[in-house]
Amino acid sequence: MENNNNNNNAAALEQLNKFTRRKFTGDEVFIFPVILCDNEVDRDNERFSRKSLDEMAEKFVGVTGIFDHDPKGGNQTARIFSAEVVEESRENSLGEPYACIKANAYMVRTDSNADLIREIEGGIKKEVSVSCAAERHICSVCGTDRRVKACHHVKGRRYDGKKCFLSLEDISDAYEWSFVAVPAQVRAGVTKKFGEDIPEAEEVPKGTENKVNRDELEKSIRRALALRCPDGCAKQVFDRLCDKLEVGELEELGRILSAGKSTKTPERLEEYLMKV
Repeated sequence: MENNNNNNNAAALEQLNKFTRRKFTGDEVFIFPVILCDNEVDRDNERFSRKSLDEMAEKFVGVTGIFDHDPKGGNQTARIFSAEVVEESRENSLGEPYACIKANAYMVRTDSNADLIREIEGGIKKEVSVSCAAERHICSVCGTDRRVKACHHVKGRRYDGKKCFLSLEDISDAYEWSFVAVPAQVRAGVTKKFGEDIPEAEEVPKGTENKVNRDELEKSIRRALALRCPDGCAKQVFDRLCDKLEVGELEELGRILSAGKSTKTPERLEEYLMKV
């Protein structure tokens, strides 16, 4: 048993030293496992398919770990050196084999992170969330790609007994993973991307779930602004102006943030962008 542990430690050190400028010994680093995400429908009524998990496992090797998705260099605390998709002998809520990404991360032991290491070992710092880009958002009810056009189905609602959620497909990039207090996924927690893409308003039937759509729009924009503007200034401006913006203007702001361009700029949005 001791020989197996030594071999495992040696293999782990060999993997993590690919990301260091010199070789580190086992006494110099703290290694810990982390579940990044799984193929279960999460609290946001979104989920990664098994294919997406396979794509993500490869892309997250070498990716840095931070806090609360705040992309500042000073927040970098750990790095993933290996990751794989693991299936368990049970099914998820969709009747598929449950699968998750299990990764190994490391940090260099220093005086400044000694308390953090103790908190990780004690189970205080535990929940994590990932930030990545999914090229397709597939509605579970009708199969529409919400990145291309809208459908009238609302996430979390049931249609003919079938719950609506978005399946996130074709993972194109992995940005970071974070320690968070309240993750979207029960077992790991997921922040899928910089900002959700907002569907075209005119393609949604009139009068369909306006309040739900507005809540989702506001949530998406706040998430995008928090990640794109680390100092929090833009998010604070949006919070002050949010109530003054119509749903169509929120949709336009969502397109500006996700695509970087817009065909038109409503008056209040122009004022908002000038302040930002």
